[in-house]
Amino acid sequence: MRHLSFFLLFLTGILQAQVQSPSDFLGYEIGTQFSRHSDVVRYFEHVAQNSDLVTYQEYGRTNERRPLTYAVVTSKANHDNLENIRTANLAQAGIGSSSQTTADKAIVWLSYNVHGNEASSTEASMVTLYELITSKKAWLENTVVIIDPCINPDGRDRYANWFNQVASTPYDPSQVASEHNEPWPGGRPNHYLFDLNRDWAWATQVESQARLKVYNQWLPHVHVDFHEQGINEPYYFAPAAEPFHEIISDWQRDFQTQIGQNHARYFDKEGWLFFTRERFDLLYPSYGDTYPTYMGAIGMTYEQAGHGRAGLGINNDEGFELTLVDRVAHHKTTGLSTVEISSKTASKINREFAKFFDNRNLKYKSYVLKGTQDNLAALATLLDRHEIKYEFAINGKATGFSYTKNDQGSMSYDLAMVIHTDQPKGKMVKVLLEPDAELSTPLTYDITAWSLPHAYGLDAIASTTKVSTNSGNPFSKVINQQRMDAPGYLAKWNSMEDAKFLAGLLKAGIKVRFTEKPMTNGGQKYDRGTLIITKSDNKNNENFVDHLYKIADANSRKLTPATSSFSDAGPDFGSPDIKLVNPPKIALLKGDGTSSLSYGATWYYFEQTLGYPVTSIEADRIGRTDLDDFDIIIMPSGWYGSVLNEGTLSKVQSFVRGGGKIIAIDRALGAFAGKSGFSLKQNTTPDDKKEEKENLTPYAEREEASVTNFITGSIFKTKVDPTHPMAFGYGDTYYSLKLGSSSYKHLDSGFNVAYITDDVTNVAGFAGDNAKSKLGKSLVFGEERMGRGSIIYMVDDPLFRGFWQNGKLFFANAIFFTNNNAFRL
Repeated sequence: MRHLSFFLLFLTGILQAQVQSPSDFLGYEIGTQFSRHSDVVRYFEHVAQNSDLVTYQEYGRTNERRPLTYAVVTSKANHDNLENIRTANLAQAGIGSSSQTTADKAIVWLSYNVHGNEASSTEASMVTLYELITSKKAWLENTVVIIDPCINPDGRDRYANWFNQVASTPYDPSQVASEHNEPWPGGRPNHYLFDLNRDWAWATQVESQARLKVYNQWLPHVHVDFHEQGINEPYYFAPAAEPFHEIISDWQRDFQTQIGQNHARYFDKEGWLFFTRERFDLLYPSYGDTYPTYMGAIGMTYEQAGHGRAGLGINNDEGFELTLVDRVAHHKTTGLSTVEISSKTASKINREFAKFFDNRNLKYKSYVLKGTQDNLAALATLLDRHEIKYEFAINGKATGFSYTKNDQGSMSYDLAMVIHTDQPKGKMVKVLLEPDAELSTPLTYDITAWSLPHAYGLDAIASTTKVSTNSGNPFSKVINQQRMDAPGYLAKWNSMEDAKFLAGLLKAGIKVRFTEKPMTNGGQKYDRGTLIITKSDNKNNENFVDHLYKIADANSRKLTPATSSFSDAGPDFGSPDIKLVNPPKIALLKGDGTSSLSYGATWYYFEQTLGYPVTSIEADRIGRTDLDDFDIIIMPSGWYGSVLNEGTLSKVQSFVRGGGKIIAIDRALGAFAGKSGFSLKQNTTPDDKKEEKENLTPYAEREEASVTNFITGSIFKTKVDPTHPMAFGYGDTYYSLKLGSSSYKHLDSGFNVAYITDDVTNVAGFAGDNAKSKLGKSLVFGEERMGRGSIIYMVDDPLFRGFWQNGKLFFANAIFFTNNNAFRL
């Protein structure tokens, strides 16, 4: 036996000796080049092939087909027992069962490069891996370390390839050098220009969806998200800033401090500056620090000075040269320090992790939601991604906090989704569905409201008692069994699934109408917006009926054949009130002056949500573009002052007067507000609320005093005109996520489709008093007619981050229904 043990130790030594350092393997000192993602993958593969302490695998692919990968780093003995370690950890969270009774290994997950141009962290992932399996192996005896070397490969390569193309040799540290000034859109976001660090909870992107599957298989105890910040801020690490969400435990707070103190030992020894407890709070649930925290982990953000400006080296404003070599060293140090203290505290970490999943003290025991089946199904898809359980109830009544009343109330339902908090992820249920998050301070890093009932357009009750369920899953794929040859076919209109169906029909060359007035046909009532596909319109379409039913079944849409185009009440199929939908040709502005995030969310909406073609054109080319090639021009949020000069603005007006349509989003409205020929005007504080005040606020109190002018991502109740085509499928109330304090008056000329009345109702999130005072009688969505065309104003962006599900149909209505009747031959 002694000879066998000696042989195994000897063999392990040979294996480790074959592992090259990142610098030896890649042929350059780490920090002197930006490694392409493929090189990083090659290095991790090399280590896994030559070390029995590492396994490495792919968990998904990006939109640009780059692999998403992770390495598991631990001792040989732990690798041999890895599945038992994993299941024992889940069992103490109440998930599944395990044959191993004791969970005693610390599980640490290190995530790198979620923002592609914060590129030092991926370089650090390689040196951290090498150190762990060479000089720090002892820590792996009771620790499992999971390393995701690059969450955002598409963004990283966009940045690295750009820098490698333009950088001087040697690099130029001057801030004005071109290598320190990225072109639009920069490397920060992914392929669709989404910020993946705001997508953990909403999981709209393929990277997030793939990562969550692996994350939920492990539920780590410690999660670190490695970032970079401005070139003049040295390094930030835990503990985080206020506000902390109320469900965060005392242990989670305390251990953040312990970790920060451990880092400080190393930074003080090296003479490296750092700061803690500032800027980066733990509230918004979709970050790489908060999401893991709400899943029981110690979730943390580490921020190194640098960002996309720093390149290989840059002179900061304090006279120091910040190099990539330094940035890598700092991230390596905090990464190893995190593993070290987790290893030393493994038993305590496991005990406290298990305690987190005791949900008996949560105030609300069940959330009861009702609404359209499509909206409930969309919410179910999101919950499935997080492995949150839900049930169903029929023919009942729930009492508790009413989201509709914003107060105590009751709700009767024919069918409801019920989500209990007595499940392993009950605290995450509370975070995502709670009516209004508590704030210890309004000075937060992101939005302060995200309540899913409002985001998904659902009525809801939060109940302090557990609500019983009595129904199975109602969601099933619709297959139209009976296929009839009829004068026309009708389909409902109240969800994005209906909009996808319409888009599919138009792309297939099938002509579609919609009704602007309620109607009754064949004894059945139909609301405004109902789709009507007539035999008359499609008589030249060969196999029209087969094509129609095929598309309906593919989209799980029910078709109702009409036995006659003569209606019982309301318009007949040939009525002028039943409009033909023009399949619009759409241009989407991008580039300098536009918000890359707003452009990306809109681009994603067309390609992945709606499934309808859009042509992206550079905003600064609008003056040289033949606008007659398009029916609709979409202006994402942005700053168009340099684009819409007097000449181009006149060209845009001519385009609209000739029958075109502009859809302006968020800050893009500034291009039209107060301009001659446009009725859009900004709101200001009413004169009777203005007061003369001396400028005597102390310097130290200025930031806190300024919050009265802020709206930090808050939900407001709005009034809707459901008779306007842009609001078809909605009722008379809509809850809008307002991202800032911009406010515009009701349109004097045009249609106020969704708006705030004198009664300004902020149902969730922070809004300062001064900011709220400007919202009375303000516009949310509106249409202004100009000649034969229209300008659509969207003050609040319904496509923001792709998660406000209930706003997306407004956008589809603006495209297909609003003043969209001139058919292009």
